[in-house]
Amino acid sequence: MKLRAVQGDIMQQPVDAILVNVFEGAASPGGAAGAADKALHGAITSLIADGEIRGKRGEATVIHTLGSLPAKRVIVAGLGKQASFTADTVRAVSGDVARTLKRLRVGLAATVVHEAGAGGIEAEQAAQALAEGTLLGAYEFSRHKSKEEPAKALELLVVERDSKQLAAVERGLKTGAVIAEAVALCRDLANEPANHMTPTVLADTAQRIAKEHGLEITVLERPQCQELGMGSYLSVAQGSAQPPKFIVVRYWGDRANPENAIGLVGKGITFDSGGISIKPAEGMEQMKGDMAGGAAVLGAIQAVARLGVRLNVTAIVPATENMPGGSASRPGDVVRAMNGKSIEIVNTDAEGRLVLADGICYAKHLGLKRVVDVATLTGAMGVALGSVRMGVFGNHQELMDRIKAAGDATGELMWQMPMDEAYKEQLRSEVADIKNVGGRAAGSITGALFMDYFAEGVQWAHLDIASVARTDKVSGHLVKGHTGIPVRALVRLCQELAQRQ
Repeated sequence: MKLRAVQGDIMQQPVDAILVNVFEGAASPGGAAGAADKALHGAITSLIADGEIRGKRGEATVIHTLGSLPAKRVIVAGLGKQASFTADTVRAVSGDVARTLKRLRVGLAATVVHEAGAGGIEAEQAAQALAEGTLLGAYEFSRHKSKEEPAKALELLVVERDSKQLAAVERGLKTGAVIAEAVALCRDLANEPANHMTPTVLADTAQRIAKEHGLEITVLERPQCQELGMGSYLSVAQGSAQPPKFIVVRYWGDRANPENAIGLVGKGITFDSGGISIKPAEGMEQMKGDMAGGAAVLGAIQAVARLGVRLNVTAIVPATENMPGGSASRPGDVVRAMNGKSIEIVNTDAEGRLVLADGICYAKHLGLKRVVDVATLTGAMGVALGSVRMGVFGNHQELMDRIKAAGDATGELMWQMPMDEAYKEQLRSEVADIKNVGGRAAGSITGALFMDYFAEGVQWAHLDIASVARTDKVSGHLVKGHTGIPVRALVRLCQELAQRQ
């Protein structure tokens, strides 16, 4: 799908369909919808009066023009209530409309920037949300289907009447496309079956991203990780026939100021069987996506590089499988992380925190003083927050506030969770410095507090995305499968941090 900004009148576009919109509760259409209504001899007003068009979010009504307009169809999209209209509404509506266009097999369509005026959103911001929603709503993962009918190529013209606003619309579309492509990359990686997305393939993908976007990359092999003392990370890799790959990608957006930097550490478990503490069979196929955190930080650094953000960004992905082989770690084993702390492995299915521990230590080894880790860490996160918000934890309030603000701005919502020292009692071990689980109670909190032992001396935040990383529903810009959350929030955070300098 391609998006292109053009200056002109949407009513004069000779396309397969034009897209207009109405707010919920509107007695009559305004703006482009009003112009279309006039050309259609009051058809939209009549359908509103009949209750067929209600303006509810997600609603799309197709009207055939029968020669009344150069366009063959008018699609009226509902925007929901005007009082609750945001950029996230634009994103969601655009995703719904994109699937409508695909269903109708439309080849060329035209739209206005959804309510950049009446909705109170700047044209550039609205255009960015439109691009993100359209491209992500049209996303599908079908590369392994042999009989899938190829989708019809679609070009969407974004028509702006005011020539003075055209440049802003073009900027917004370009930014939105870059970010949407980064989210799609994350989705692709996480949706890929584990036999096609091994640690080696993930490292090869990172190599390709680095080459295409001029990034530095280092992939540490097992012997190098052993030399660095990454016993925590390597303990997870012991049971798998697939070699571990510790991936480090670096973007220098402000090379003259090395302190102007952030490290993004993503959990890279390309398949999680649970190891010796094996998971139940039901739903285990979804564990191909246990590297969604690693996929997110790779997507984020790709977007940051393409947007030229003035910030030094390092993406670290400790990648491995967690399998129950004859050499796998056992419950009761004691290993030592890169910072020298000893860990009693009580449950081999709590492996994400083990790889992240050495990932955070390596970020400190590189001299990074601000670190955010991203992981599908705990099922307990879904019990606490459901599928609406991800949990944010950390040791630095300003950093957490900035991450939450980035989440609010992008619609990738977060909720700060407690980090009371008292919870650390649950991680006390009789044979090592700490153990890797603290029991069922407060599981997400103790998981975060485990990593706090390795984040000493840096500003650190942890995003537990376990309950939002995938969805079984189709809604707005989200489709079934992996969501690509929190790529957009991470990119927004990097942009905001760069503007502070």
